[in-house]
Amino acid sequence: MRTTLLLALAFALAACDEAEVATRPEPAELSADATGYFCMMAIDEHPGPKAQAFVEGHDGPIWFPSIRDMLTFRLLPGETAEVRAIYVSDTARSDARQSPLPGAWVTAEDAWYVIGSDRPGGMGQPEAVPFARETDALAFAATHGGEVRRLDQIDAAWVFDEDPPAAGGTS
Repeated sequence: MRTTLLLALAFALAACDEAEVATRPEPAELSADATGYFCMMAIDEHPGPKAQAFVEGHDGPIWFPSIRDMLTFRLLPGETAEVRAIYVSDTARSDARQSPLPGAWVTAEDAWYVIGSDRPGGMGQPEAVPFARETDALAFAATHGGEVRRLDQIDAAWVFDEDPPAAGGTS
């Protein structure tokens, strides 16, 4: 009986995960008229990695000119209650850090981030530089400094600090 109950629970949880993935919208490609969610400035005017979020009540994605802006969005109370998906640009598949190439998007949860590198984000601020593959993130960190982290390892202290600590600092 217990084994049957555990198997039923496992199948139910797997079905929930499949349903979540099935309802997740596909990433959009960056257009020339995309503007930042917080700053309302043209996304393509800012160098560095980009992000997009699909939120209930919006016809398309909301855009972020930097990963740090997306991280702020995730942490602000009330902002993410209806988020269906968040994607970040894969820096390894981006055009000179300016714009992601078509198809160069990865879910924010699946990405590897380099924080504390010598590469600033869209507004010249410290950036969490995203990669689809850990090997690309490690290679970037070896060249540009910083630490490789997963999304859930980037804490609010780093995101909201106006001068986040470098790789060896506390965050």
